Amino acid sequence: MNDKPQLLSGLKILDLSTMLAAPIASTLLADFGADVIKVELPDREDPLRDLPPHKEGKSLWWKVTNRNKKGITLDIRKPQGRDLLLDIISEFDVLVENFRPGTLEKYGLSPEILQARHPGLIILRVSGYGQTGPKATDPGFARVAEAFSGFTYLCGYPESGPMHIGFPVADATAGVFGALGIIIACWNKAKNPEAPGEIIDLSLVESMFRLLEFLPIEYDQLGHVRERSGNRSQYASPSNIYRSKDDKWISLSASAQSIFENLARQMGRPELITDTRFTTNINRVKHTDELDKIVADWFAERTQNEALEELKAGSVAGGPVFSIEDIFNSDQFQARDAIIKVDDPELGPVAMPAVTPKFAKKPGSVTCTGPQHGHDTEAVFRSLGFSENHIADLKRDGVI
Repeated sequence: MNDKPQLLSGLKILDLSTMLAAPIASTLLADFGADVIKVELPDREDPLRDLPPHKEGKSLWWKVTNRNKKGITLDIRKPQGRDLLLDIISEFDVLVENFRPGTLEKYGLSPEILQARHPGLIILRVSGYGQTGPKATDPGFARVAEAFSGFTYLCGYPESGPMHIGFPVADATAGVFGALGIIIACWNKAKNPEAPGEIIDLSLVESMFRLLEFLPIEYDQLGHVRERSGNRSQYASPSNIYRSKDDKWISLSASAQSIFENLARQMGRPELITDTRFTTNINRVKHTDELDKIVADWFAERTQNEALEELKAGSVAGGPVFSIEDIFNSDQFQARDAIIKVDDPELGPVAMPAVTPKFAKKPGSVTCTGPQHGHDTEAVFRSLGFSENHIADLKRDGVI
């Protein structure tokens, strides 16, 4: 782990969670120096390790999602493991869990019991639907949450029906909200050291719903149900993904009036600026079919590079649609050091996203990939004051 003081150095997190959303939350904080102890069961590994992609049987996803963490094993299902967690919980500022609601209580580790032992403890509870409501105990996964939140309904073409994107965006989104929630609670503790610890109830569904921003007020005030529109923006025009002459793709966004006027002039079509169908964004959205055809024809006459150069020359917001291979070859990503290499004990140097955001004076860092199963168990418990004999007894009993 990084020994240099970082912005979150000294923040201690016990991470009981599995899979993606909650582990992402603690990892985002570990990137800035939080000391995160990742817990797995002694007799089985985190199910994230089963998800592709793998190399030589090793989970690549795991190595990124749980980077910068120490890995221990502890079976809180057993009474001895429950008691052990209660014994050590005062050493931590934050506990992170994503069991189905009611599970932590079943183990005798309800927030009330945990905070009775450690009144200042901050607890992040991540679940599909939240800790309350008729669906609270239903299993919740990213794709199901995206669908329930209204997000998936908007994805796809009118004729295609709703479509999922190829990544569990709800997990990533909830992870960001989880990290934010912890930091908010920590700020309150910093201002009021004697304040009781907070309990953060974070729902994947509500994380995605929060991203939809104006949909509730639109339906409430206008009775409008927003439908799918493919790659075309529904609130600005022209704004779409266009095919170039060399069969590549460019994303264009002309949501500001000045950008549309720049585009019209760059296309050699200044008359579009005064065309009554296109004089305002509201008019352009109403006549987006006609405008989109004009713009699409312009792109079809140029290669991707030619089109991008012309857009840049005209101060028009547009960019290529990148694959991960394109990203690796991008001058912009390279200039920003947005992809870093981290030494992994099993695979050697491996690539992953850099820490985001970038801080000028005390930047975050990545010092290790996700830990091997139970790699730090003995070292962590020794650091907590456990004797070698006690650790041996716990291992013999299957508690760690």
